[in-house]
Amino acid sequence: MKKLFEPYAYVNSIFDITPEMLKKNGIYGLILDIDNTLVATNVKEAGEKVYRYIKDLKDSRIKTVIVSNGRKHRVEEFCKPLEIEYIYKAYKPLGRGFDKAIRIMDLSRDQVAVIGDQLFTDVLGGNLKGIRPILIKPIDPDEPIFVRIKRIFEKPFLKKKEYKDKL
Repeated sequence: MKKLFEPYAYVNSIFDITPEMLKKNGIYGLILDIDNTLVATNVKEAGEKVYRYIKDLKDSRIKTVIVSNGRKHRVEEFCKPLEIEYIYKAYKPLGRGFDKAIRIMDLSRDQVAVIGDQLFTDVLGGNLKGIRPILIKPIDPDEPIFVRIKRIFEKPFLKKKEYKDKL
């Protein structure tokens, strides 16, 4: 059971993950979370750094799909300017959103990684679906109360784990 909560890698920031690192690890598709992964939870639009990151991924032929538990309006408003595919109300860690993203990317599961900040949604969901989960440090500790409560339960699984700058 503990393996279900074990990420493939721990990384400080999504911006530490380069297309070259991904390809070196056989990863050609990314399932990305929005809140506290690409931007702080209270940020509604992608900043210049996120635009450049997504562009670098596209230029390197790394396919990307946003898979979020957020509502349609929030996810659509964030993703449309980035010109990136998205799935809202994904019900992570359940598999519907992950399965749909893999179909959109037209890749095998072993060529895909999921990147997110939460153990019980992104990491668990990735492991349940046979997708390599990459856990990143949350961007902003000012989170909704239900996320802060989940963080309490994450702590025992993350004890003595170190975030690294690369895969």
